[in-house]
Amino acid sequence: MIIGAGAIGGTVGAVLARAGIPAVLVARGEHAQALASDGLTLRTPDGTLRIAVAAASRPDDVELTSRDVLVFATKTQQLDTALQDWVDRPVCDDGRPAGTAGERLPVMTALNGVVAEEKSLRYFRRVFGICVWMPAVHLKPGEVIVRSWPLAGQFHIARWPASARTPEDATLLARLAETWSDAGIRVSLPKDVAPWKYNKLLSNLGNAVGALTAEAAGDLVTAVRAEGQEVLRRAGIEFVSFADSTAARANGPTVRPVPGWDGGPSNSTWQSLSRSTGDAETDFLNGEIVRIAHRHRGTAPRNAALARAVRMALRDGGSPGGYSAAQLAELLGISAPSL
Repeated sequence: MIIGAGAIGGTVGAVLARAGIPAVLVARGEHAQALASDGLTLRTPDGTLRIAVAAASRPDDVELTSRDVLVFATKTQQLDTALQDWVDRPVCDDGRPAGTAGERLPVMTALNGVVAEEKSLRYFRRVFGICVWMPAVHLKPGEVIVRSWPLAGQFHIARWPASARTPEDATLLARLAETWSDAGIRVSLPKDVAPWKYNKLLSNLGNAVGALTAEAAGDLVTAVRAEGQEVLRRAGIEFVSFADSTAARANGPTVRPVPGWDGGPSNSTWQSLSRSTGDAETDFLNGEIVRIAHRHRGTAPRNAALARAVRMALRDGGSPGGYSAAQLAELLGISAPSL
């Protein structure tokens, strides 16, 4: 069950369905209607695919069994509602009650940031964190653009927390890694996914920069990430180095042009501003660095300024690229000559 069929969830569901692996995509509104009536249009560097998918718009549309796995791929700000919608759903085997989803089913959290797993543990017994590397974009109902093909993404997955891992988990993960990797999502199984997720958190700190300015601003991204790394070090939080994550990506997705897609940063924050969703993940990315800094009696002014700027853009109905690089540098307290 892929709950949240946007850029990540839609790609995962389409790749699995194309490989003959049973999957249901759970979406909302026009997107759900398009999936149910026409399937999912997957635009790739090698052409456009129309993939028939099983689709649902709410938990009542599906019947759960103990063989199911729930993959949450919403935005972080939407996760609480989704968890509450699914936790008490009945699980039945051979028509007989077998408990609830929270008691019986494993949950995978394919979200950015580092809070989804702890949120999920409030409701579900078996939680598996996923560090997601997947260059995908969702802007139109019924359509997802994935910029790497035939390898669509690379996931690191482990039980959360790592100390809770059981032999049953090892069996599930080994099977999942084999089937998903064959389908086009390369899966690695570290003992602990938390350091990988904190690495991805640091990487995602630049999303707000890419959403707020269309100009080259590499120095700003570097400065924001450096602040994030310093906050994590002071807090004693372990994270995979960028050197190690870059090496791990060497056999991962390779971004190539997609015919008819004119590019853009395409990160989650940029997509939220482009689609005028009214919310974004920034408070769980840059804002998470701010939270950790505050918890340890420190500050993270550059990440705080970025989170605030995105909130203002969302409130004002702004579109991506509302700042020049120089304006954004001034906002972050970085001298323009460094650009």
